[in-house]
Amino acid sequence: MLIDSHAHLDDRRFDKDREKIISDLKNNGVEIVINPGSNFLSSVKAVDLSSKFDNIYAAVGIHPHSAKDMDEDTVNLLSELTKKGKVVAIGEIGLDYYYDNSPRDIQKQRFREQIKLAKKLNLPIIVHDRDAHMDTYNIIYEEQNGSLRGVMHSYSSSVEMAKKYINMGFYISFSGPITFKNAKQPKQVAKEIPLDYIMIETDCPYLTPEPHRGKRNEPLNVRYVAGTIAELKGVSFEEVAQKTSKNVRNLFNI
Repeated sequence: MLIDSHAHLDDRRFDKDREKIISDLKNNGVEIVINPGSNFLSSVKAVDLSSKFDNIYAAVGIHPHSAKDMDEDTVNLLSELTKKGKVVAIGEIGLDYYYDNSPRDIQKQRFREQIKLAKKLNLPIIVHDRDAHMDTYNIIYEEQNGSLRGVMHSYSSSVEMAKKYINMGFYISFSGPITFKNAKQPKQVAKEIPLDYIMIETDCPYLTPEPHRGKRNEPLNVRYVAGTIAELKGVSFEEVAQKTSKNVRNLFNI
């Protein structure tokens, strides 16, 4: 059985068939899905899904795209949300310098605030890093107090940086792009880091893997990510499923 460590089933693109998709998961080899929020409303929806379905767990957080919309009360509201449903992390949080939908100084401020919340609540973090590799690493390094832990979602940086995160107790998660023929860097990272620190995800409805690229992504497609990692590491699909699922359970205390 596989675990999709990062999916957005609260997204409106699942409005017509969300319940069927979730109910079909276990019969098709996906045991659990972690559903992070990307803004306050989606965090509320993620918590609601985790309350309604036994195989869905939630994370609550404000994505860097929405950092500009945060105010002094947002962190307190997120803290209150963690008391509801099956909330296992603060996320998805981080930095995004590709789109720059929020000013970079605001992104960094809100990232730190949510990291501090995670440490206060003793919850792991789910980190988004796009084209902001050094700033993301430096903030996590500066905030690391020995208890901070988390996962680098849909990892896109170097082998060297991945090893630094692992040394800080973080996991590295791979999504659909690792299945693409031209994805040299993610493939190299997956080859070189231990399976004991790898998670798999879909980030659905985004980042659909081969052979379904171009269509809406969904949690069942996490099997293609697992299969690619098995090929890259020369191990069985079953070993990838077992170890990545164990890693999710360990980090999120499931």
